Amino acid sequence: MSDLFAASGPASNAPRPLADRLRPETLSEVVGQDHIVGPEGALTRMLRSGSLGSLIFWGPPGTGKTTVARLLANETDLAFEQISAIFSGVADLKKVFETARMRRMSGRSTLLFVDEIHRFNRAQQDSFLPVMEDGTVTLVGATTENPSFQLNAALLSRAHVMNFKSLEPSGVEKLLARAEELEGRALPIDDEARDILIRMADGDGRASLTLAEDVWRAAREGEVFDAQMLQEIVQRRAPVYDKSADGHYNLASALQKSIRGSDPDAALYYLARMIDAGEDPLFIGRRLVRMATEEVGMADPQALVVAVAGLEHYKIIGSPEGEHGLVQACLYIACAPKSNAMYVAYKNAMAAAKEHGSLPPPRHILNAPTKLMKDMGYNDGYAYDHDYPDAFSGQDFFPEKMGRRTFYEPVERGFEREVRKRLDYWSKLRHERNSKP
Repeated sequence: MSDLFAASGPASNAPRPLADRLRPETLSEVVGQDHIVGPEGALTRMLRSGSLGSLIFWGPPGTGKTTVARLLANETDLAFEQISAIFSGVADLKKVFETARMRRMSGRSTLLFVDEIHRFNRAQQDSFLPVMEDGTVTLVGATTENPSFQLNAALLSRAHVMNFKSLEPSGVEKLLARAEELEGRALPIDDEARDILIRMADGDGRASLTLAEDVWRAAREGEVFDAQMLQEIVQRRAPVYDKSADGHYNLASALQKSIRGSDPDAALYYLARMIDAGEDPLFIGRRLVRMATEEVGMADPQALVVAVAGLEHYKIIGSPEGEHGLVQACLYIACAPKSNAMYVAYKNAMAAAKEHGSLPPPRHILNAPTKLMKDMGYNDGYAYDHDYPDAFSGQDFFPEKMGRRTFYEPVERGFEREVRKRLDYWSKLRHERNSKP
């Protein structure tokens, strides 16, 4: 995917898109990325020092990654080469590297801009390492995906990651004002429609200019669109997120943290945002089931029942009424007493299982289906709990070499307060019955 004000194709008589005509000519003209190219931005400081290393530009579409890479070549007098991981393979990389080596022999270095760098596989990413290390190229890679997950560690260790941000509404407004100045005419929309158009852009500068072009094309002489007419003309909804990218995980994280923080109103808000954005309700339902165990657990065992029921409710009824089951589950879990004791207990038990996984259970709790096993002591001395008062024998079930361990520590909230009382009672009985001569 190209970026805001991405490079245009071969010259032609075709009209140039508005985004291309508004392409910044200096880094200071780039909108919305002051933390990178502003007077005290990270990239500005690097250029001021006279030293520029390899970079990874990470951020949503339409935030200026390609533009900044092109302007960097001008700022540093580096030769600019651009490839896209979507259309390039090993042969293309070898050709670019060889050209850069020849250029370096003549005394000029190369800035190699790689769009969608995350689409290269691990082996292809490794091929950049030698030319980065010997200075043949200064790599600038652009990605819309989290580089921590999509790029290998060796490449990341040799590059500085710069996070491009979605444009704020004020940044989109600035682009629209520039477009109106360039066109010599105002957008034919009222104030409410202008706010809606800015929201529709969803922080994507290129998208905002494309929407503006659509409006100018559609408007008749003297016509001014209101909010409803605007949405009918451009056929686009206000902000959504890319379900395969970070927005998907950010809202899912916000939902879980709101539930963990016992804030049903915030939880319901993020749930509504996810559904409005087109998120798969089954994904939301599965997350709620997971939250019922991780965030509530034994403090309210009914939370898991409600969460599963909410998910099944959606499966049976479907959208939109089926979403009410997810809403009920969300509110129940958010309002329930919280405990991660079960979650922590399982993690600790798993760690112990990995450490002591070779130890056999004590023989007195093993079945003895054969005479040989009975002669070897299997099931010898096993106490049947139901034969004891309170149906509790107090015997030990851990491997002998491991000794007793405590993994589960109920909290003093909700139903776990009652569980705590039971465990304390059984602990007392175990001590009494094991202390008898």
